[in-house]
Amino acid sequence: MHAPLSNNETKRLEALRRYAILDTPAEQAFDDFTLLAATLCQAPISTMTFVDDSRQWFKARLGVDVAETPREGGFCTLTIQGNAVTIVEDAALDERFAKHSLVTGAPHLRFYAGAPLIDGEGNALGSLCVIDRIPRTLTPEQNKALQALARQIISQLELRRASADLADTLADIKTLRGLLPICAHCKGIRNDTGFWQSVESYVKAHSEADFTHGICPACVKLHYPKIYEQLHADGKI
Repeated sequence: MHAPLSNNETKRLEALRRYAILDTPAEQAFDDFTLLAATLCQAPISTMTFVDDSRQWFKARLGVDVAETPREGGFCTLTIQGNAVTIVEDAALDERFAKHSLVTGAPHLRFYAGAPLIDGEGNALGSLCVIDRIPRTLTPEQNKALQALARQIISQLELRRASADLADTLADIKTLRGLLPICAHCKGIRNDTGFWQSVESYVKAHSEADFTHGICPACVKLHYPKIYEQLHADGKI
């Protein structure tokens, strides 16, 4: 079975990269999701799968030993094509998977149900799935529970990314609090690579601050004495 690529495959892969989750070590917070999914759905196997360009990589897994499988012909590759839980009640009788090596050989998979992991921009990053070695299906309650867990996984991913962004911001603030080499004449700043740039450019590159410009009273008096006199007379300076 060759699942077609989605129309936004490039955008989907870019989103997956931004979460920086691929090939990271196992984490209890994510392992717990597969445990809960397997328990709620009464299944011996569960994986949290992220679908890369050529592989299905398991961030968390229960009941399987491999860390990834090829994307081509994969169950989760089909799941990311939709928004609802994908259910295969008996893979041996499903023409899309009947000849799959994991169905015809060990571990002889028969049942699959996967909830897509969809981020806030609508990108399906992967799936939370449960698998069994006997034909079966999910109850409506199990279906809803699997979708709820998938949404919570996305929440965890968003928190991870927000924490990483915050760490970067704090690092920038720390840089700004250190000693900065400033030109005594033009007031330019020498950056980390040895190049000189304006104060505005440096601060914008290291923070979220933006600039607006004005003229302080001392400079108005020095460079624009007539304007200064008028403003002073009007009580504006």
